Amino acid sequence: MKGLTGLVEGMKTRRRAVGPAAILAILALGVSAFLAIADEVAEGEIRALDSQLFLLLRDPADPSRPLGPPWLQETALEITALGGYALIILALGVLTGLLVVTRRYGPALYAVLSVALGALVSHGFKQYYARPRPDLVDHLDTVHTASFPSGHAMITTVAYLTLAALVVRFFDDLRVRIYVVCVALFIAVLVGLSRVYLGVHWPSDVAAGWALGIAWACVTWLAVAALQFWRSRASGP
Repeated sequence: MKGLTGLVEGMKTRRRAVGPAAILAILALGVSAFLAIADEVAEGEIRALDSQLFLLLRDPADPSRPLGPPWLQETALEITALGGYALIILALGVLTGLLVVTRRYGPALYAVLSVALGALVSHGFKQYYARPRPDLVDHLDTVHTASFPSGHAMITTVAYLTLAALVVRFFDDLRVRIYVVCVALFIAVLVGLSRVYLGVHWPSDVAAGWALGIAWACVTWLAVAALQFWRSRASGP
């Protein structure tokens, strides 16, 4: 037994390493999921499954009509607005302004870069794959770009996880941190589902957007963690 413990002799237990390791694992899962979906989309092998899942949210007797009463469609439009650039830019601007006023310039820059670069990544992939929007039914929301990946799903995931990452730094209670992150993910899920319900995205578009959004949020979080680590090392013990 003593021989086994000798393998880790001199090593220090660092709880701070647990967070980055978990984030790195989530990043790897997000990238893997996105690449797997993208490969299926590129080969056209996911169209049948996409169509089946897409039509689950439609009236079997009349696929042009989404399931549920008329007010549900209005609710879906309001929910999908949570992932629109206008509302996200407004929320980001308000938070960034608060951080600047309180002289937290680093977090303000982090929030802006995370969301802005995430939007560019989303646009780049849309241009690359150039997947047409669903053509099974009329679109219930206005769209101007390609379908894959879902920009609403990705940017909502990035933006709200970024905001959550900033908020949790003000609370030490683990329950509060978990709650904030869960709320961010819940909003992202609702927005993604609304895109399929409104007929403007295939389910695989949304799934890829979620995966890519989580991966990008992890990248920016790890970048900040690395900068903090290097800064602490440079300032000395």
